[in-house]
Amino acid sequence: MCNIWQKIKEADMVLIGLGEEFDDRRTLNSVDSYEKRKREIIESSSPWLLPAYQKMCREEGRSPVSEALSKLAKHLDNKNYFVLSVSMNDSIKEIAWKEGRLVMPCGSCAFKQCAEGCENVLEQLEQTDYDKICDMLTSQKDVLKADISLGKCPECGAPLILNNVYAEKYNENGYLPDWQIYTKWLQGTLNKKLLILELGVGMQFPSVIRFPFEKIAFYNNKAEFYRVNEKLYHLTEELKDKGKAISENAIDWLLSL
Repeated sequence: MCNIWQKIKEADMVLIGLGEEFDDRRTLNSVDSYEKRKREIIESSSPWLLPAYQKMCREEGRSPVSEALSKLAKHLDNKNYFVLSVSMNDSIKEIAWKEGRLVMPCGSCAFKQCAEGCENVLEQLEQTDYDKICDMLTSQKDVLKADISLGKCPECGAPLILNNVYAEKYNENGYLPDWQIYTKWLQGTLNKKLLILELGVGMQFPSVIRFPFEKIAFYNNKAEFYRVNEKLYHLTEELKDKGKAISENAIDWLLSL
């Protein structure tokens, strides 16, 4: 097994991508009727509820994601790094990352936005809002017909909904400031000894992490690339000499180090 902690220590900069495996499907599937309820939510007029439902299920199932990522964050403490996540798992935000070193472009259930996409309307999701969502989702109500109120938009009066990519009019202002910091950080990786850790990234949003990370690794002669994935772990032909493919669930891999 590679000593990834030593690799981190030796690198000038570290780029980390967190993918769908950090949604922690195993914990989600341990909850009775998860798949049935998930399908109902996706097919409803409120698919933006899905990250909140998944959060509720992870809490019920005691997900190991926080433990795995806290272990990683500890070894990154003194490094120049950035974390990019396509997972909408809210617990990723709660890890002790350096301030301004995490971007989640797909959103989560941390904020509310206007259903009509008013750009200036972004509000923190209150615990009472989350409790209301949980009560509805654990009831026997038909999600397809459920009417859940998270407040009204102060600008246009439309309903407030969760700010994530499942919203029909997703307000990207929830992540764009962090994305700008990320893109500026990336500019500084050229000709630096860059360690790239692509952890649990599948093909749900390949244009956000998977394809760009391959490109970054290809053009940086000093880059070293690690792809850890339970199923989609294979490297491209161009990266086989500067990378390592690890066929393992990324959560398990971190916990085993």
